[in-house]
Amino acid sequence: MPCLNEHETIGTCVSKAKAALEKHGIHGEVLIADNGSDDGSSEVARAAGARVIHVPDKGYGAALRAGIDAAHSDFIIMGDADDSYDWTKIDAFFHKLREGFDLVMGCRFPRGGGQIEPGAMPFLHRWIGNPFLSFVSRLFFHSSITDINCGMRAFSKRKIEHIGLVTTGMEFASEMIIKSELSSLRITEIPITLHRDGRSRRPHLRTLHDGWRNLRFMLLHSPKWLFLVPGSAALAVGIMGLATLLIPPGAILGASFGPKGLIICSFLVITGFQWISFGLSARIFGITHGLLPPDRTLASLFDRITLETGCSIGVILMLIGFVLFLFSDSIPFGATRTIVEQHEGLPFRVILPAATLITLGAQVVFTSFFFSMLGLQYTRSPKDRSSGHE
Repeated sequence: MPCLNEHETIGTCVSKAKAALEKHGIHGEVLIADNGSDDGSSEVARAAGARVIHVPDKGYGAALRAGIDAAHSDFIIMGDADDSYDWTKIDAFFHKLREGFDLVMGCRFPRGGGQIEPGAMPFLHRWIGNPFLSFVSRLFFHSSITDINCGMRAFSKRKIEHIGLVTTGMEFASEMIIKSELSSLRITEIPITLHRDGRSRRPHLRTLHDGWRNLRFMLLHSPKWLFLVPGSAALAVGIMGLATLLIPPGAILGASFGPKGLIICSFLVITGFQWISFGLSARIFGITHGLLPPDRTLASLFDRITLETGCSIGVILMLIGFVLFLFSDSIPFGATRTIVEQHEGLPFRVILPAATLITLGAQVVFTSFFFSMLGLQYTRSPKDRSSGHE
């Protein structure tokens, strides 16, 4: 149990947990990871029969990581020390661990079979925050977990230590699930009841601050949804918009883009490609640094598309753009007419895609060099990667 000034409830939680261990014949201990309490929580916990370790690094995640490291058993169950979770029913978690699951999550929400007592969870957390973050985890990481932020869960110490947890704040709850999913651990969920906590003070959780830290962590571990999906959408919309330059104005249902719309489409093409480049770069970085699992499709792409191939494509795009630009410059262009008056004429309809192709070609060339630099590490043999040589 992580603990920060929980003297009102810590004794009750320790007593319930010890009674459950004894009742179900589970050989274990109650470990308190004290995160700097100054209200006598440590003394209360020891008096109730717990082992207490002191964690100088602040934060929910820091306390739990230290507790996991200090635990003697391979089976660990974690939960808050505010008496909101029922420590007398921990046997259900251990039964699932003995069945072979690596991570057993509690679910507080009725859609997962759980129950939330009146007043046990703030309105924003129950109806907006938790459902939204759980939905994002399912969308980004194909998670099957209904309640991603449930603080009561059980797991194999050996398996969880292997996935490399690093966060120190409340986002630790999301990190454990996301990295477990990415590492293909066996995960299940069981229903539990969330009770009103027994504290007289406000909870440590900060709604907006901690909610953002959870969402930020998910985005940083999903280059696909942070970069690739919006980048591909922007690129597709931009290309379709610029394609209208090749047809007479008003040919499609009488509609046509004005100069502002076409410039925006050009911007979307260039920006969309840049987003995609960022996404691929982030994915390569994540894989080479152990943050993301290997990607066979990406490895195959590196094998087939070399630096020379990328540079050739970029140069061809720039050459086409330069040719179009020179072609448009050779067409008589009335000096007294504004670009708005001429936007449906040939000069503007050629200059805009020409400038877009030149810019896009340059991006392809430089991106190819950057990917090649990243690929020096990404394409190393598994033996080289495991040896730790850089």
